[in-house]
Amino acid sequence: MAQQVFAYIIHKDGVPDDTALEMIAAARRLDPDASVAAVVAGTGAKLDGVCNELVSSFTEVWKIDNEALAYVNAEVLRSLLVRILPKDGIVLIPHEHFGMDLAPGLSIKLDAAYLPDAVDFEGVEDGKLKAVREEYTGQVSTHVHCDISQGAVITVRPGSFKADESKSAAGKIVDKTAEAMEGGLPGGARRFLEVVEAEVGDVDITKSDVLVSVGRGIEDEDNLEIIFDLAKAMGADVSCSRPIVDAKWLEKSRQVGTSGQTVKPKVYMALGISGAFQHVGGIKGAPFIIAINKNAKAPIFQVADVGIVEDILDFIPELTDRINEMKG
Repeated sequence: MAQQVFAYIIHKDGVPDDTALEMIAAARRLDPDASVAAVVAGTGAKLDGVCNELVSSFTEVWKIDNEALAYVNAEVLRSLLVRILPKDGIVLIPHEHFGMDLAPGLSIKLDAAYLPDAVDFEGVEDGKLKAVREEYTGQVSTHVHCDISQGAVITVRPGSFKADESKSAAGKIVDKTAEAMEGGLPGGARRFLEVVEAEVGDVDITKSDVLVSVGRGIEDEDNLEIIFDLAKAMGADVSCSRPIVDAKWLEKSRQVGTSGQTVKPKVYMALGISGAFQHVGGIKGAPFIIAINKNAKAPIFQVADVGIVEDILDFIPELTDRINEMKG
């Protein structure tokens, strides 16, 4: 595959998102010899900080620097990217809320194939990419063929590829601002108003080193007591998946996921959590993941370092007792 691969990098406060290095790993699955260029939009010192951090990992870092991109608007960004990206390039974008907003329209403007939410690639033959997607909240894997000979925009599910942390001294920063702005800054129907930060409750799970996270497998609100007992024994904080918040059993500030909090613990224990990508997407930093679920086919086992097929209502009290015994 001779086509160049680009990775759009999401960042916040001058720090690249964890998905940045995952995009390199995804590109290597497409083509082990692929030349991967990062594309970053923003402004000022924070943008420069992102570029400087990425330059040792990517062969090139293309930056678009404009005050209007202090908060990047996908509607405006699409028009800018079309001005700098080659028509037959492969563009990888993280499959999260901004990526899902950016990617479909970008593929139309580039007249390129669009492949959403890929979790793996199985090679390219005669210009056709064989990719793996998941359906029915991860219960079924589907194999699809996508013609990428004329270019493609592909969103990649966060956490599907292990971050490529190898460094390259050959990287360089390429300022694409003038080329992107040729013809002026495109208008858009949307405009940025404000950032509303997620609520922080009694426990700030975004700062927790160890999280015991509970899902619908707990069955009843009264059963949460065994989760808090385990967390106390482990010196952990309690978090949860969305169904627990929807049932009003725990506060929103404890929810992990794309519609909740993004966490970076060292250890993450998923109890009775199926592992839909909306939940897994909120787990960053490659923690050690332990999953306990009575459904052996639960998607959470695909990302877990240790998987235990058991009913948490039976297993957790025994685990708590054993931990307390070990602590004396």
